[in-house]
Amino acid sequence: MNTKPLEGKIAWVAGATRGAGRGIATSLGEAGATVYCSGRSMRGKPSDLKRTETIEETAELVTSVGGQGIAAYADHTVERDVELLLTRIREEQDGRLDILVNNIWGGESLIAWGTPFWQHALRDGLLVQERAVKAHLITARYAAPLMIERGSGLIVEVTDGIDYRYRGNLYYSLAKISAIHMAEAMAEELKPSGVSALAVSPGFLRSEEMLDHFGVTEANWREAVHSGKPQAEHFGQSETPRFVGRGIAALASDPDLLNLSGRVLPSWELSDRYGISDIDDRRPHWGNYAKQQGFL
Repeated sequence: MNTKPLEGKIAWVAGATRGAGRGIATSLGEAGATVYCSGRSMRGKPSDLKRTETIEETAELVTSVGGQGIAAYADHTVERDVELLLTRIREEQDGRLDILVNNIWGGESLIAWGTPFWQHALRDGLLVQERAVKAHLITARYAAPLMIERGSGLIVEVTDGIDYRYRGNLYYSLAKISAIHMAEAMAEELKPSGVSALAVSPGFLRSEEMLDHFGVTEANWREAVHSGKPQAEHFGQSETPRFVGRGIAALASDPDLLNLSGRVLPSWELSDRYGISDIDDRRPHWGNYAKQQGFL
């Protein structure tokens, strides 16, 4: 079994600072890839989210598991930032880019859950679209030509959910559904080039922010199940960001990748397809659980 199937591959994880982005970047590194980890939060220069995680930490994690992590600042809503980073990748990697993971989000504090769209702060709702839709479009627009030139590559749109149903807030729904349609539409337009585009969704993500919300760490996360907080009863089915990351690493190694282009593949389906386990050796299946609970 090849434990480094992505050795020699060049990946770019846009929005790699924390959460799914960090887990995906680390898992691509675990599979041997060189990973450009981009985002806005750097040491000594946090983004407006005021979180402590940085792109330098993510790059160090990538290297620690056997890949090569490269921290690269970019505000993905700023076209010039993305263009400069793409130029850097082209120059440093001899024009090669094999994988782009579009994971930019930054909407954590902008969604007012339970507030109808006509009462929601319009500025916040539009900023969500700028960060989670416009930023993805800019990044894909600049990355795709490098892949087309080589006749191969993979663009992954990270989303939340696997279909077009309402997700509890209009602005949130619009952002997450847009990622699905972007992957579907890009797949159609990229079809002649040999480049694939897919959307991928985690299940109940046990991110740094979610651990903070429940007042637990990765070491004692199960204690949150009995906390009595909203959604706590479902937390036992949660997964680390590395779970979806390992799924994407396996997907990028699949020789049948082109035949999957345009689809939405959740972490649990990637686990079933490729035999992926989380870092704690669990194989959480949010799809089955959600069906049992009536969510899907």
